[in-house]
Amino acid sequence: MKHKLEYLLQHAVDALKTQGVLDHEIVVQVNLERARDSQHGDFATNLAMLLAKPAKTNPRQLAEKIIAEIPTHNLVSKVEIAGPGFINFFINPDSQFEIVKHIHDAGSEFGLSDIGAGKRVQVEFVSANPTGPLHVGHGRGAAYGSAVADLLQAAGFKVEREYYVNDAGRQMDILATSVWLRYLEECGEVLPFPSNGYRGEYVRETAFNLHKKSGNDYRRPVELVLEDIPPDELQGGDKEKHIDALIDRAKTLLGPNQYNDVFQAGLNEILADIKDDLQEFGVSYQHWFSERSLMEDNSLQLALQRLDEAGYLYKQDGATWFASSRLGDEKDRVVIRDNGQSTYFASDIAYHMNKLDRGFDQIVNIWGADHHGYIPRVNAAMQALGADNSKLKVLLVQFAVLYRGDEKVQMSTRSGEFVTLRQLRNEVGKDACRFFYVMRKSEQHMDFDLKLATSKSNENPVYYVQYAYARVCSVLRQLDEKGRERNLHLGMQHLNLLTEAQETALLTTLSKYPEILERSALQYEPHQLIHYLRELANQFHSYYNAHQFLVDDEPLCNARLNLICAVKQVLANALNLLKIHLPESM
Repeated sequence: MKHKLEYLLQHAVDALKTQGVLDHEIVVQVNLERARDSQHGDFATNLAMLLAKPAKTNPRQLAEKIIAEIPTHNLVSKVEIAGPGFINFFINPDSQFEIVKHIHDAGSEFGLSDIGAGKRVQVEFVSANPTGPLHVGHGRGAAYGSAVADLLQAAGFKVEREYYVNDAGRQMDILATSVWLRYLEECGEVLPFPSNGYRGEYVRETAFNLHKKSGNDYRRPVELVLEDIPPDELQGGDKEKHIDALIDRAKTLLGPNQYNDVFQAGLNEILADIKDDLQEFGVSYQHWFSERSLMEDNSLQLALQRLDEAGYLYKQDGATWFASSRLGDEKDRVVIRDNGQSTYFASDIAYHMNKLDRGFDQIVNIWGADHHGYIPRVNAAMQALGADNSKLKVLLVQFAVLYRGDEKVQMSTRSGEFVTLRQLRNEVGKDACRFFYVMRKSEQHMDFDLKLATSKSNENPVYYVQYAYARVCSVLRQLDEKGRERNLHLGMQHLNLLTEAQETALLTTLSKYPEILERSALQYEPHQLIHYLRELANQFHSYYNAHQFLVDDEPLCNARLNLICAVKQVLANALNLLKIHLPESM
């Protein structure tokens, strides 16, 4: 409906361009919104007010000219000018019934859009360090990123979902060393475990599997392991120096090949666990991108070379710096440390160069909210690499906070004291997890209410929406049990019998679905779709409680069945998009 009106307005604008009222060079963005007050019609646009200045005319006078060129269409009963130049559309009441036919004809494709025009969009999300299982905080990024990607695809974009595997750097060395120390314990060695090591049970499991597979191949005497190692924090030392010394000792005693074996043992088991977790959570990727590949294929060096050739690198205090402050960052950033090691940021520069070189029209990064300060430096890198940084969209996600009663559950990957995404999913189910995670704007704080998520009541929003779908299925089962059949054609002929207030509300809400889907995609806001589903479910439940569907009047009965089947189809389309189960009974 909205798109038809936009088409009529565009036709009027094109006609005014032909007449010379509007310059042919004017780029028109038709902005049509549903009217908040029904007295002002059903839709309104400020198009005349936007074009008045370039047309050098009064907005109301221009509005009159636009209205005069709008083609006659049975969708529109009246068009009026309001205020300083708003154009208000009044929809023909009979046309509201067309949405039921349209939903039936389109089926699972109802709501899909081609506004993306096949533009290539890369959505990178989760990308948690493979140093431990995904926890409940990562779950929100997973649900949000998956929903954003699926919405963009539904809007006609060509989407590639990507996970950036941080399989290089110090944290991975800490993990490898932690696995090795636990492995030594499996071999019978007794040694203090570093306070800055990874302590989770998953590290012990990896070490156990490594020992089971390789026996004592990687065993070294504890005396050699700990010789001249600086004291840990509990002994009055520096925990960072202590763990770094242990990392160096592991590399020295094991040598490159065996150290890589231990490194890969930790990486492979944890990454496989992450992949399984995400798959079970309904999240899939086209590409798992390895950070180490940037070093192996020389991409990191090439990226720094590009920055250097563009005049953005300089040497200071033995380190190499990126002059990001010249491009909007608060200060310059080190890319090569004085010890010759590249920084995490250097890898990120190379990674974004890789994204640009792959030719995406839009790059969407979904990061935790704690990365807010990282955005200016990445934007600076994009500009320094010669790209328009508007191609990069960074969306921030607040970690969800889990409560058990009044007690907040602490989460620390290093200590192992955290609730995994798998544990949460097993407790409340995938549907509740995904639904709850995207109920709010991604950048808003979220407390995850376990009790509400598992309750079977109208207060539980996902239960409430799924129950609407199940209720329609129940009505159709009752129809079959009564030995009656739905007459689709008869119902379509008599949709005009749907005159109750609840029916009119449902027809209006059903017609909004394509608009909501498109807006949710373009604004990266799946919570808009959630709010829509809750509104649709609420209206259906009110309708269900107020009226009988299987009445003796066959025309009315079938008109109502067609309406609730349209509700069922839209619920199915939206819930399938969100990867949420469609229960036929509850």
